[in-house]
Amino acid sequence: MDKKVTVIGAGNVGATAAQRLAEKELCDVVLIDIIEGVPQGKALDLAEAAPIEKHDARLTGANEYDASEGSDIVIITAGIPRKPGMSRDDLLKTNANIMKDVTQQVVQRSPEAVLIIVSNPLDAMCHVAYEASGFPKNRVIGMAGVLDSARFRAFIAMELDVSVENTHAFVLGGHGDTMVPLPRYSTVAGIPITELMPKERIDALVERTATGGAEIVSLLKTGSAYYAPASAAVEMAESILKDKKKILPCAVYLEGEYGINDLFIGVPVKLGAGGVEEIIQISLTAEEQAALDKSAGAVEELVEALKKL
Repeated sequence: MDKKVTVIGAGNVGATAAQRLAEKELCDVVLIDIIEGVPQGKALDLAEAAPIEKHDARLTGANEYDASEGSDIVIITAGIPRKPGMSRDDLLKTNANIMKDVTQQVVQRSPEAVLIIVSNPLDAMCHVAYEASGFPKNRVIGMAGVLDSARFRAFIAMELDVSVENTHAFVLGGHGDTMVPLPRYSTVAGIPITELMPKERIDALVERTATGGAEIVSLLKTGSAYYAPASAAVEMAESILKDKKKILPCAVYLEGEYGINDLFIGVPVKLGAGGVEEIIQISLTAEEQAALDKSAGAVEELVEALKKL
């Protein structure tokens, strides 16, 4: 392969992202984790599946960052989940320290890479990676909107009993309860969903999308979603690696777009070889803009909390 992607964190999200990248034959994959043996074991297991899955991607597991040298993309999933009794500030401080260290390590070895941030709290971690990397804003991107939009699309397809391939949806804003699904811009085969189902059903799907991650956590009891988050990160990576220029909702650094300044917020962007090649500005109703502003306010609170840690 002439492309190389490093995935930091060999947990469920990271290992699944490595699997998707390899099986799509997009690149060689390096899986890095601090737990000795885990990235090596998972990489070897995936390599042994290659003859059956019919791909020639090289998979490498490592505990040291040197293996990541020369990566085109680095996907960062490292961090800890919130544990019982842990405050939001505790989680924020721990994961911010992890993100800062990981980012500094990878940018030393891959100064031209694009960073795709998956760790939570997503929008705040993008700020940490942006500052720690010193990269231009087009090369630090948060994975949130692709996942949230995929959930919305899945729920629309279930509701209308249609193919998911026919569904398109946009979810803007922060990655959390304040996200902003946009029914007006969500379609089935080009037909707005506002023409296909009543408002109360749309509202129910919007609510389910906003709490999509929590719904899976409550079902699993231990752990959280990883198949769809991994797929979302890989869709972004594929658009960059292949210079596809897909328009996808991602968390990016805004400087006045949508009336928002100096914050990572989910908006539609064009992803190509250079990372974020264009921020797409769509017209919002007063109600939609107010919801986006509220979401931005929630992200700003996290960023301000980071500064006080």
